[in-house]
Amino acid sequence: MDIADIRSKPSQELYEILVNLRKEFVNLVFQKKLGQCNNIARFSLIKRSIARILTVLNERRIEESNA
Repeated sequence: MDIADIRSKPSQELYEILVNLRKEFVNLVFQKKLGQCNNIARFSLIKRSIARILTVLNERRIEESNA
């Protein structure tokens, strides 16, 4: 998910996506522990997407508190 796509979405939808990404990340961790994970590159993609979403949400929160 790229930053332009994230910025175009409303905050409520970003929170829902964030929850889903975190669940997927936890599932990948369990799969890795059990030796069933075959797509290790997905870890970094999910981490980056989570970080981007949190950054945009934090920017919006700061912007609202300054207004």
